Amino acid sequence: MRQVPIRRPKDLGLAVAEARRLRRLSQAELADTAGIDRTYLVRLEAGLSTLLVERVLRLLRRLGAELIVVLPPEEPDPGERTS
Repeated sequence: MRQVPIRRPKDLGLAVAEARRLRRLSQAELADTAGIDRTYLVRLEAGLSTLLVERVLRLLRRLGAELIVVLPPEEPDPGERTS
């Protein structure tokens, strides 16, 4: 598993998008299962800042702490055969 430090909203967006792809989910599928609007997910993955994300990251920086996202292992392709 890969660890990704989150220092800015763009980092968080890239980590969410990569984790979603590793789980082979579309944005619509993830948004639906998470109970959020797909447009919010699109904005988050694009790294567009939300007030909450900015505030959390600012607080962590002030405390000398950092946010780390641990990405999941890649899901096997359902079309691939396993031995």
